[in-house]
Amino acid sequence: MGTLTTRRQDVRSRVVRLLLSDRWAAGPTLLSTLASGTAAATTLVIARGTSAAAFGHFSLVMSIALIVSIGMLMSLHYVMLQELPRADPGARPALVTTALFATLAMGAGLAVLVVPVSPFLAAALGTDAEAVYFALALALALTLNQLTESFLRGLAKYAFVAALKLAVAAIYLAVSVFSLLVLDIRDAEYYLTALIVTYIGFTLVAAAGLPVVPRSWSPALVRSLYRHGAYVTVIAALTGVLFGIDVIFLNHWAEPADVGVYAVYSGFPRRLLGVVFVEGIGLALFPTLATMDKPALLRRVARIAAIAGAATAVLLFAASAVFFLLMREHYPYSLTLMALSAAGIGAHAVFHLYYAALSMDGVRGAKVLIACLAVGAPVALAGQVVCVAWWGLAGSLVGFVLTNLVLVAVVAITAGRVYRRLGTRVSETRS
Repeated sequence: MGTLTTRRQDVRSRVVRLLLSDRWAAGPTLLSTLASGTAAATTLVIARGTSAAAFGHFSLVMSIALIVSIGMLMSLHYVMLQELPRADPGARPALVTTALFATLAMGAGLAVLVVPVSPFLAAALGTDAEAVYFALALALALTLNQLTESFLRGLAKYAFVAALKLAVAAIYLAVSVFSLLVLDIRDAEYYLTALIVTYIGFTLVAAAGLPVVPRSWSPALVRSLYRHGAYVTVIAALTGVLFGIDVIFLNHWAEPADVGVYAVYSGFPRRLLGVVFVEGIGLALFPTLATMDKPALLRRVARIAAIAGAATAVLLFAASAVFFLLMREHYPYSLTLMALSAAGIGAHAVFHLYYAALSMDGVRGAKVLIACLAVGAPVALAGQVVCVAWWGLAGSLVGFVLTNLVLVAVVAITAGRVYRRLGTRVSETRS
């Protein structure tokens, strides 16, 4: 009992020391959180101002773009966050230039491959070729946005990138409100175009201060960077499909309006969860997780998982009554649908806890996570197909709950066994 109390006190002291030593980050973190919250609120404004069908089309294109951007980016933004801070100042131009040129080539090459088959791909997705073209353009703009943001963060320009994110998000919100209220524009393509322009604007402003030196581009460095991001790319691809293809399934078997309603019930809460989890507490939480004893960390996550999931679900269910009051008649409030959404988001929060804990354990944690996702994916995707095909909108919400429960169960069992054996070996070594 004394040892457990000591460990808890040690964890608390680490968090306190981290917060005190990193007080400089409070301002950038607040600005970044406000920026992400503003961006999330803008999607709600667009959903309310257009129709459920138009917002469904908007959400479908966004879902396709998010999946495609994984192949364009290949996790180089993750690599830059690690490599730039620890690189010598003289080596940073080569890192930035190589990553930027490689991403441009990868994005353009992927687009060139997809464009000729867009009509066939559109038919398979249950949409038109124009939606695929928009998705490709949005994916490339999003990819460059994420990459240049990682450059700025890697170069420790935290205040600048946070202020730029907030400014761009505020501009997009202002343009959307003006276009809806004054210009009376209700087309999804208009807001997709505005979003693409927003991402490109961020990229251009961010790139203006970056150390881009074309002659420093290195083929050998390209191979090194992509090899570094391989594990993260596999994880991103699996999670991107698992948590993004539900919109595509629903668009195939239901009406566009149902896709829009689903995006409000499930997509918007997911985005809010990401804002709170990544921007709100990530700065203090992730460095602490990285230094903790991993078997002890996984045991701690297992103990709080049910409470964290239930608390998230209850809070979302209570908050839903507020933001649904802001929506128009296109998005009727349903206690059943909201209960399903809350259950899914609660389970999703638990998955995020395990995801964060394993991500902070380097290659070993990445391998465990990849194995769990690979095992759970067939069951989860089959469940999504069956649920959406049978029950439409409600089935999508049920499928999201099922997907998260399957993944949480696989991760909890697998990680528990792996890290229990690891903890036993460590204890035996110490004794």
